[in-house]
Amino acid sequence: MWAFHTPQPTQPPSLFNPRRTPPKLPSSSLTLNPPISNSTPNHNQLIQSLCKQGDLKQAFKLLSREPNPSQRTYEVLILSCADQNSLSLAQSLHSHISENGFDQDPFLVTKLISMYAVLDSLDDARKVFDKTRKRTIFVWNALFRALTLAGFGEEVLGLYRKMNRIGLPSDRFTYTYVLKACVASECMVSLLNKGKEIHAHILRHGLEGYVHIMTTLVDMYARFGCVAHASFVFEKMPVRNVVSWSAMMACYAKNGKPFEALELFREMMIETRDSAPNSVTMVSVLQACAALSALEQGKLVHAYILRRGLDSVLPVISALITMYARCGELELGQRIFDRMEKRDVVSWNSLISSYGLHGYGKKAMQIFEEMIHQGVSPSPITFVSVLGACSHAGLVEEGKKLFDSMCKEHGIHPSVEHYACMVDLLGRANRLEEAAKIIDEMRIEPGAKVWGSLLGSCRIHCNVELAERASRRLFQLEPHSAGNYVLLADIYAEAEMWDDVKRVRKLLETRSLQKVAGRSWIEVRRKMYSFVSVDEPNPQIELIQSLLIKLAAEMKEKGYSSQTKVVLYDLDESEKERILLGHSEKLAVAFGLINTKKGETIRITKNLRLCEDCHSFTKFISKFTNKEILVRDVNRFHHFQNGVCSCGDYW
Repeated sequence: MWAFHTPQPTQPPSLFNPRRTPPKLPSSSLTLNPPISNSTPNHNQLIQSLCKQGDLKQAFKLLSREPNPSQRTYEVLILSCADQNSLSLAQSLHSHISENGFDQDPFLVTKLISMYAVLDSLDDARKVFDKTRKRTIFVWNALFRALTLAGFGEEVLGLYRKMNRIGLPSDRFTYTYVLKACVASECMVSLLNKGKEIHAHILRHGLEGYVHIMTTLVDMYARFGCVAHASFVFEKMPVRNVVSWSAMMACYAKNGKPFEALELFREMMIETRDSAPNSVTMVSVLQACAALSALEQGKLVHAYILRRGLDSVLPVISALITMYARCGELELGQRIFDRMEKRDVVSWNSLISSYGLHGYGKKAMQIFEEMIHQGVSPSPITFVSVLGACSHAGLVEEGKKLFDSMCKEHGIHPSVEHYACMVDLLGRANRLEEAAKIIDEMRIEPGAKVWGSLLGSCRIHCNVELAERASRRLFQLEPHSAGNYVLLADIYAEAEMWDDVKRVRKLLETRSLQKVAGRSWIEVRRKMYSFVSVDEPNPQIELIQSLLIKLAAEMKEKGYSSQTKVVLYDLDESEKERILLGHSEKLAVAFGLINTKKGETIRITKNLRLCEDCHSFTKFISKFTNKEILVRDVNRFHHFQNGVCSCGDYW
């Protein structure tokens, strides 16, 4: 248990710690024509002026001739060292401060810690803290902030416990830093529990009125995927600002609740007429539109962004590129990218991943090469995007070369995500032994993503032996994930190992695990419609069912045959066909056929991988009804037209 202490009301550092000012000169010296004197002139004002002009080296020369530097002079010099990113001058200044006896000044100590944090020299920041005898709450906060921003969350929480033990009360800034520390490194259950303890302490001491503390709480719960907790905190907030609304929207958008994100945005627009959404808000809204393939709503959001003048903010532009691509309008995303005056690596990543999502692996590679040619250094996410593009397009050799160049030419060490991409790349191409070899030779723990990629590939190619090996590890790493059990059962079913199918299904039941239901979304006339199964209420469900039965019968005459092997139950063929017609994607397609105009594209999003029967069915539908149908599943886009899919049956 942590020992907590009641916080005392405090003022911000600049108000609470008045700076030491140099002594005033005697009035006799303030004459128009002062007598000639041998005393050393005061250079403090000139040093500060040189710093503001950016002439730090000249300021240091003058500092060496100033016998009584003021606290303000040291502060300005510290800020200048940070601004000019000069660690060597910063360390020289630190020595000068120590020699002049200012190293125990709490105000300057906080500034020194912050300076070293900016200069990525945390060891120096820790040394400043360790050598400080009188540590005010501002000194502790400065170190908490520095360590949290650098990802040393557990170290912050350890220091926080120590601070509580010595009886120093926290202030409102302390809570924001320690809450952020809970998610600064890896999101572990133990850190979530610490966050809940801090939450309880905040409530006990009546601090829920501080909007920045409560917003940080919302963000902490969001990072752990605790949407219900975040929503509870948000709903109980007595005061909300644009940052609070944005944090809750981001929580919904990043945790698979795009409907709720868009609904919250509408609520914000109604309730906060005097507080306009900012760029962070709009990024979350665009992410929600992208998740649902809500093109028409995305266009409305784009228009709002233009009216508000947010179209020059790089994160917003990158989110726009992604939104249009994930809504099936790749050309619009490309057009936005082409019009950008300035591009950062995130913008390039957005475009690369967009082409990869649509299966254009070679184009994604070309964009990557153009990015390198223009002098933009790739990030680890860049390689995740381009390796994923290679995987979807079957560009195995190109992907392998890219993986090698990432390590040798760009100095980026492969992460779990990179290895997962490589396993997926090789596995999809039925080079499963090579994929398994990569896992065996990994220098880091493979983790669930890597084993999941292998199991998914085994599902495509029905490799029972490797599937069993991957699933054993996944059952240990993700004991509550029903999806892994379902995939293994699918593989056994395809191999006609029915006893093993029953055994896996029994495991699901005994462990009270429930399969994630397939869900599909479709946008019609700016409204979103969701389909899960035929049992879900829908005013047009009878019309949808009758249309599907009619289309299936007519398509059979044209050569369509149901892929009943995907049904894992021991039933007769007619019953399996009935179950297949209830798949959410087919319901969404039928709804689109009923409610869209001639020539209008049907756009559907699905939360799972398309099954073989839905894929075959939609190909036939696109030709039979002369309709263009775009379906984005959990992996990629499928562009159905004239009986052909853009994936080339490689998904």
